[in-house]
Amino acid sequence: MAEDSDLERTEPASARRLEQAREKGQVPRSREIGAFLVLIVAAGMFWSIGPWLMQRSMALVRHGLTLESPLLHEPQRMAVRLSELSLDGLFAISPLLAALAVAALISPFFLGSWVFSTQSLVPDLTRLDPIKGLGRVISWSGIVELFKALAKAGLIAGVAAWVIWSERGQIFALYGQSVESGLAGAGELIVFSFFAVVAGMLLIVAIDVPFQLWQYYDKLKMSKEEVKQEYKEMEGDPQIKARVRAMQREAARRRMMGAVPTADVVVTNPTHFAIALNYRAGMSAPKVVAKGRGEIALKIRELGAANGVPLLEAPPLARALYKHVELEQEIPSALYAAVAEVLAYVHQLSQWRQGAGKYPVAPREIAVPSELMTEAAYG
Repeated sequence: MAEDSDLERTEPASARRLEQAREKGQVPRSREIGAFLVLIVAAGMFWSIGPWLMQRSMALVRHGLTLESPLLHEPQRMAVRLSELSLDGLFAISPLLAALAVAALISPFFLGSWVFSTQSLVPDLTRLDPIKGLGRVISWSGIVELFKALAKAGLIAGVAAWVIWSERGQIFALYGQSVESGLAGAGELIVFSFFAVVAGMLLIVAIDVPFQLWQYYDKLKMSKEEVKQEYKEMEGDPQIKARVRAMQREAARRRMMGAVPTADVVVTNPTHFAIALNYRAGMSAPKVVAKGRGEIALKIRELGAANGVPLLEAPPLARALYKHVELEQEIPSALYAAVAEVLAYVHQLSQWRQGAGKYPVAPREIAVPSELMTEAAYG
C-alpha cells in the first residue's frame, strides 16, 4: 500500500518540472482569452473608426459601381481599376487588421508569455495512431471541451437572440430609411451586438481560465517517488557522491604517497602520526607533503624508510604539524624554530652519510609553542 501511495500523483509540480514542460512548449493555454481579446478589440475599433470605415466602404461601392465610358471601350483597364479598388479597400481595413493582429499576439501573455520551443516541431508519429486519437476524443478532457463548446455556442446564441429581440423595432425601421441612414443604423447595431457577445465571452473566459490552469498543473503533478528521484538528480545520488568522494580521497592519498620519497624528513609520534616535510632553496618555509595517522602513518614511515628518508621521533611537533598544517601548505611561523632544529639534524645526518663529520645526536626535546599543542587521541 505504501508503494502504491508513492506512485500516485499527489504532489504539485516542482519548478524544474514546470521548466521542463515549458521547454517542450507545454504551457497553460486558453483559446477563449484569444477569442475574447480579438472580439473586444474588434468592438472597440468598430466603435472608434466605424463611421469612417462606413463612409470609406460606401465610397468604394459607389466608385466600383460607376462605369466610365473609356472602361466600356477598353476592357484591359478593368484590371487596373480592380487593383486600385482592392488597394483602397485594404487601406480602409488596415487599422482593424493591425489591431486584431496585435490582440492575437499579446493574448498568450495573459497566461504566461510566448514560448519558442523546437521540440514541439519534432514529428510525433504516435499522434497518427487512430486508437490513441479516439482515446483523446473520448477522454475526460475531450468530454469537458465538448460541453464547453456547447455551452459557449448556447450562450452566444442566447445573447444574439436577446439582441435581435430587444432591437427588433430598430431592425424593422431600417427598411424605411435611406441607404446612408440605414447603413449608419446597421453599423450601430453591429457594434452593440459585438459588445453584447463580448460580455457573454467574458463569462466564458472567467470560467475557462481557472479550469485551464487547474488542468495544466494537475497534469504535471508528481508522485512522491518522482519527487525523490528529481531531488536525487539535482542533489546527486548519495551513494554516487560517497563513491566519488572515496575515489577522490584515494587519488589524493596516492599523490601524497608519491611525494614521500622526495621529503627531507618524516616526523613521527612515533607510531600514531607521521608528517613528511620538504624544503628546497627558494621556498619561504618548509612544506608538508604528506601526513597521516594510524595505518596511513605506518605506510608513510615504511615508504620513507624504503627511500632513505630520515625518521625523527618528535611527538609534540608531530601532533602540532598534523593538527595545524594541511597538505601542500607551508608550516606556520610559530613552528619555524622547531622545524629548523629538525632540518639542522637532517643536514648533519646527510653530511655524516657522505663521510664528513660525526654521527649527529637526534634532538629529544623540541620546543613547541603552547598554543599549538594538541591532545589529539592516538587511535
